[in-house]
Amino acid sequence: MDYKTLKDLPNVKGVPILVRLDLNVPVQDGKVADDYRIRKALPTVNFLKSKGAKVVLLSHIEGDVKSLRPVFERLEKDLPISFCDDVLLRGSEYVATMAAGDVLLCENLRMYEGEKNNDQDFAKKLASLGKIYVNEAFSVSHRAHASIVGVPRILPSFLGLQFEEEIKNLSLCFEPKHPFVFILGGAKFDTKMPLVEKFLNIADVLIVAGALANDIFKARGLQIGKSLFSDSKLNLANHISNPKIITPTDVVVLAADGARVIKNLEEIKPEDKICDAGPQSIKLFKTIIAQARTVLWNGPLGEYEHGFKEPTLKIAESIAGTSDAFSVVGGGDTVAAISELGMEQRFSFVSTGGGAMLDFLANETLPGIEALKR
Repeated sequence: MDYKTLKDLPNVKGVPILVRLDLNVPVQDGKVADDYRIRKALPTVNFLKSKGAKVVLLSHIEGDVKSLRPVFERLEKDLPISFCDDVLLRGSEYVATMAAGDVLLCENLRMYEGEKNNDQDFAKKLASLGKIYVNEAFSVSHRAHASIVGVPRILPSFLGLQFEEEIKNLSLCFEPKHPFVFILGGAKFDTKMPLVEKFLNIADVLIVAGALANDIFKARGLQIGKSLFSDSKLNLANHISNPKIITPTDVVVLAADGARVIKNLEEIKPEDKICDAGPQSIKLFKTIIAQARTVLWNGPLGEYEHGFKEPTLKIAESIAGTSDAFSVVGGGDTVAAISELGMEQRFSFVSTGGGAMLDFLANETLPGIEALKR
């Protein structure tokens, strides 16, 4: 292991520590709607606080919400914390007044152009606020941003508690217990092709669902109507008849007359849009999952964000009910399904990452991990 963890920390009482978190959580009506990532970050924050460090939290948030203040208000429920609205102008002033064990949340890093550009001057300004750096932002460590790869090149750097768990549990999927079932949903087959290629050599079954399945249907010469598919030329010749790859045998489509199940995929019409896997598919998938010793799942089976939830929820229930299997799940909508069912504790490991999880599985490292190596 070429990086250090919190077990390797020196005496940090009174030492300002920059902690990169991923607090990019959904906010509705000014309130945090899903606090999963916040809850997963708290053990590292509390650990450093208990050691007497001055804990300076860095994060970003994107979308319609531009400020981390709703996240600050959520964090206030768990620990005493202050808020700095401009890390560059007032960050050093706040840090100077902090006492041992104090916690400070700095405003959205995406306010600054130097963050996404990994500008070295910006990284140096961030680094000047601390003496040590801790990365507890696995879910954005596939991005070469200043707070992810720039700062750890300047300061002594360590992995957070959750980040360490991510590496440990995801790495178990490289040498899994068999039968090993990998369920891959969502979209963008072109970006997930390296993952498919790699795990075809590791998994016993690769269930491909969601918009990814539409690409395979299309390659098989089936009509997919108005369904989502990858807007690039993919060579799926080696995948359309691979016995390891299982796709839905029936689908739920949406057309002008509403949603309906199509049992024969050859009956899909040009005006249809495939939105989910059908009931026979779910029955098949559940049978496969029941026999597994290892299950890895990323991505919903349908357009979860548009209300097509039932098959994804049923798969979550099926995996949770396979008590003998080591189960690893991740991805925004996937985790949302698990949270909706209140089943987080019934999976062996729930990853905080979506794209980062997939990149780590494909490459066995991330830019944020490489930046910590000495």
